Amino acid sequence: MRTPPGVPAADFAAAIREFQAIVGTDWVYTAAADVELYRDAYSPFPGEAAEISVSAALAPDSLEQVQQILRAANARRIPIYPISTGRNLGYGGSAPVLSGSVVLDLKRMNRILEVNQRNASVLVEPGVTYFDLYRHIQEHGQRLWIDVPDPGWGSLIGNALEHGAGYTVAPMRDHFDGHCGMEVVLANGEIVRTGMGALPGSKTWQQFKYGVGPVVDGLFSQSNFGVVTKMGFWLYPEPQAHRAARVTVPRHDDIYPFIDILAYLMNSGIANSTIQVRSPLIETADKDASIAQLLAQRGGPSAPQWDRLATEHGLGSWAASFNFYGPSKVIDAQWEYVQERFAAIAGARFEDGVAHVFPLTREQVSQVENKAGLGIPSLSIFAFGARSQDNPTPTHGHLWFSPIVPMSGESLLEARRVFFDAFREWGVMPLGTGLPYSFHPRSFLFLFGFQITEDVATNRLHRETFQRMIQLAAEHGWGEYRTHPAFMGPVTDAYSFNNHALKRLHESLKDAVDPNGILSAGRYGIWPRHLRRSKT
Repeated sequence: MRTPPGVPAADFAAAIREFQAIVGTDWVYTAAADVELYRDAYSPFPGEAAEISVSAALAPDSLEQVQQILRAANARRIPIYPISTGRNLGYGGSAPVLSGSVVLDLKRMNRILEVNQRNASVLVEPGVTYFDLYRHIQEHGQRLWIDVPDPGWGSLIGNALEHGAGYTVAPMRDHFDGHCGMEVVLANGEIVRTGMGALPGSKTWQQFKYGVGPVVDGLFSQSNFGVVTKMGFWLYPEPQAHRAARVTVPRHDDIYPFIDILAYLMNSGIANSTIQVRSPLIETADKDASIAQLLAQRGGPSAPQWDRLATEHGLGSWAASFNFYGPSKVIDAQWEYVQERFAAIAGARFEDGVAHVFPLTREQVSQVENKAGLGIPSLSIFAFGARSQDNPTPTHGHLWFSPIVPMSGESLLEARRVFFDAFREWGVMPLGTGLPYSFHPRSFLFLFGFQITEDVATNRLHRETFQRMIQLAAEHGWGEYRTHPAFMGPVTDAYSFNNHALKRLHESLKDAVDPNGILSAGRYGIWPRHLRRSKT
């Protein structure tokens, strides 16, 4: 049995006995076959010495057990790494940052504590998945929607704490923004409730975010200051109807007014869903050598070259798909207004997509292609990298590089040019078309997937490229919103204003609330005092 770094074998053996007394022998995992399940399934270090390992794992089923575990860990300085369900694939999964940590697996704490139909809110524990909540709502006939990320098997709490997002309406689709109130166990075992939850007997814990005084909820997202054991979320009352639609514009330079209009519609709440900017021209490149050759040149094609290709192939230059939710009269008016605004761009084309009236029958649900767009969890995203006729040798996963870029046509083109020129120079071409999403308001998110293979040299190249991308993006003022544990240090180091003032604040908070440094050492670059020097 491996021991955590810096912990004597006798102390660790004693801690394991204490953990077994707290949660039961069956829920303390020390056998190699069991702890292997907690490695990162998409690890960028397969077969290398740098691979992150786990010394043990614990699975409590109550708040009280979490408290007792943290008190016991504090007494012996056992490093603990909490996870909700550990399905954060592409961003580390269930693996810790500090190799040898003990994983605190909260999967058994999977209770849906309250669903409030009248106020469209829910209170859940960390083991509750999107599938769990969706089934509960359907079984109880509650006319509510949840917002889901692409794979619906993960935890609501885990995804929100990672700043994950989905596809329906704001603020629910920004999963942390859509939360309301949390319960946290601090490193010393003390329980804190945020917002109105700090008022004993509060009737509005999931209805009002702030309470009084400083709002501290954000301190527990992407951090290591406590273990979140309950969290409230706002849901979306099931709408009367939904309709999808698409706008396409013909010319390269249409991107500037196209994004300006798109930003106005989103910021004013008229278009209130996740939108991906697309390009029929770029999406045809893998089937047409002439398009691929021109797109592959350094800096990309000039505007006249782009327009000539688009005209010759009868393709639009830029497109966006919209989803509208609400009363039929309202969404019809929204789509009509969207067309009026984009009609200012000569040659703009408008297409009606699928439409639904709710509630759907089970048969109708099974036929929905864009399930996430209707708040329905699924695992269909995994077909993207699965073995198929077009992909006979799938890889072993991927790392997501995910910078945030301003919502403007100029920034979109600059980001594509900067990133793809670098990829060509470095001899790497990641997954993705290089066109952004609007998961979060007033900004674009780019997603590039660096593949994991059986070849050590390829994995090393992809890691080196990822490191270079962090620096390249930072030089242009673009920071990542989320990252894999292997890159949390470099990513957070890029946020270096005023001699890393933010990082130093985080370290001061860490020293105050977790002086023994037992919780998630190194998570998002926040190391406990006793490990700080060796990591700088």
